[in-house]
Amino acid sequence: MHEIFDNRRYLIPFRSALLPQIFTDVLVIGSGAAGLTAAIEAAEHSDVILISKGELAATNTAWAQGGIAAVLDPADSTDSHTADTLTAGAGLCDEATARRVIEQGPDAIRRLLDWGLRADKDNDHIDLAREGGHSARRILHCEGDATGRELERCLIDRAVRTRNLRLFDHCFALDLITPGSEPGSPCMGAITHHPRFGLQMIWARATILASGGAGMIWRETTNPPVATADGPAMGYRAGASLADLAFMQFHPTTLYVAGAQRKLISEAVRGEGALLLDESHRRFMPAVHDLAELAPRDIVSRAIHETVARQGTPHVYLDARPVKNFAQRFPGIAADLAQYEINPAKDLIPVNPAAHYTIGGLWVDADARSDVPGLYAVGEAACTGLHGANRLASNSLLEAVVLGTAAGRVSQEMRSDTADNAWGTAPRSGPASVISDIPISDQGELDLTDVRSSLRSTMWRNVAIHRSGSKLSDVQDMFDFWARYTLDKIFDEPAGWETQNMLLAGALITRSASWRTESRGCHARADFSEPTDACRVHDLWRRTNPTPTILPVLTSVPV
Repeated sequence: MHEIFDNRRYLIPFRSALLPQIFTDVLVIGSGAAGLTAAIEAAEHSDVILISKGELAATNTAWAQGGIAAVLDPADSTDSHTADTLTAGAGLCDEATARRVIEQGPDAIRRLLDWGLRADKDNDHIDLAREGGHSARRILHCEGDATGRELERCLIDRAVRTRNLRLFDHCFALDLITPGSEPGSPCMGAITHHPRFGLQMIWARATILASGGAGMIWRETTNPPVATADGPAMGYRAGASLADLAFMQFHPTTLYVAGAQRKLISEAVRGEGALLLDESHRRFMPAVHDLAELAPRDIVSRAIHETVARQGTPHVYLDARPVKNFAQRFPGIAADLAQYEINPAKDLIPVNPAAHYTIGGLWVDADARSDVPGLYAVGEAACTGLHGANRLASNSLLEAVVLGTAAGRVSQEMRSDTADNAWGTAPRSGPASVISDIPISDQGELDLTDVRSSLRSTMWRNVAIHRSGSKLSDVQDMFDFWARYTLDKIFDEPAGWETQNMLLAGALITRSASWRTESRGCHARADFSEPTDACRVHDLWRRTNPTPTILPVLTSVPV
């Protein structure tokens, strides 16, 4: 990988002493479920600032149609939910983390209900649904297919009424602040940009990175435009270790209409009886897996991909005609389909997979601590080991609210001026003299729009559902070329910074996929079609280290 990927510490040149200074105890970057719950919890003991690079509700959380998985039925058990999670994770889950998150799920749901979350109910009881990979009905939904939007509303409403919490929208975090340029320096906040106030230094004793996912790196994605891998890129430049980057989960069913934005068709639709059909209107999933349409997402996505390749068409069909009262059960999806004159009660729905959920991210412990002192990470920006090699449906919002709360709570450890915290390092909250000098580039320029489009197309063709060593090698060469003419430039607006973050994250994802010479979970390689014991580990990548650090998996589940 081109050396500029590892040498570039900051995206822009600056001198901290010349910029406006803002101070807080805890800085939270990101306004999805993970960031909001972290900020609300941290405000119980500290002064908190939460920043969002767009509107507060413009997050992956708000776009989530699926629900929140939790054991709320007495007939269900946390052991069963844990077993389903470990099975979906294909031998790469950390069992202790999975058990902790799942066991704390019911209390987290009860707190959300106390805060005003409007869950779907059957009479006086929460109406629980089933989704792929789950052995029981344990998925809470809101307004049918608008769980994420309702969760976001609930949390924002709670946040705006929380003392000691300030919310800054349209505030772009460019980079985390560290007093030194080498890995190991403590995090002291972030340098940000606001369209009205310009560049600002936000100094914080504790920083919680909750900036969301990386779906926009792929041409086909269910993610909103803000999902440009900013968090992992910032964390990597600051010296944090990134783990399990090869694992991007591709959602099996997004609406495929040529020229239109991909719209998610929730897994809950299949949970209510919808079937997958090939071009000849024949089911193909029963021959692939015992759970048929409710198999784990990686299996369904690959089956669709292979069926599409075999039949030479761009999509398969989702037959939702067996679903009773579709429009009432899934009003948002029904409205999306109506825009294209598709009536799910009568018509087959053309679907194809798309990049959906970022499993890899900053490697953190069970309380969201990264290996950079003072820096925590939660949600899609983090890698906890919960999801392993493939996320179980609806576990992501559960993880966000449980570990977001944990991060907010433990960030209190950085309030003391002593080294009495998990890192054994006294916090640095600024101001400090931080100088970023970036020489003027003498290389030619590439058009940003072209680079972004080429990057996304290349990732979709070569680093998506099926991969191979030769293609991954070619992609790494492409990233080196783009880096030579793009990462050495200085931009003054978010589109440029986002593109640079996407290039860095895409290159690291490709590096991890190339290293992982096996097929496991949502990472499938044509040249290494089976999982291997040698790769049943977490691969951690850190700036200036050309090879990964290897960590064992803490689970009792066999390969």
